[in-house]
Amino acid sequence: MSQDHKLSIKQLYTYFKEALKGEENNFTTGSIRKAIFMLSIPMILEMLMESIFAIVDIAFVSQVSTNAVATIGLTESVVTLVYAVAIGVSMAATAMVARRIGEKDPDGASKVAVQAIFLGVFIASIVSVIGIIYPKEILGLMGGEPELI
Repeated sequence: MSQDHKLSIKQLYTYFKEALKGEENNFTTGSIRKAIFMLSIPMILEMLMESIFAIVDIAFVSQVSTNAVATIGLTESVVTLVYAVAIGVSMAATAMVARRIGEKDPDGASKVAVQAIFLGVFIASIVSVIGIIYPKEILGLMGGEPELI
């Protein structure tokens, strides 16, 4: 890699601060490395916060019993599966909106975004109904012992 394409720590820190500000950026022009880095920061922080949430959850529940900790482990597994579906839908929606933005079609991008929101609400409704009707069966499929469920 040539010297021109390497990012310094100072540049990375500047990009990091810029990504946290949440200001509008045009990623259709300029460095693809910068765009990927800045778009990845919110995703990395979200996953970090989810992990911290799970750790804090387990820390508090561990004061109750070991079965409670095992139950938290099972439910985190189910939540991870739901996140996988949500991330897949999110990636598809992001790609479609990005394509419309790249085509300089903001109206098309807004229509795609609205459709993605409706799709997300629809999927969330189905997952919620299944979770409400079959919670014990889902935890059983995840390997939960009957005394945990």
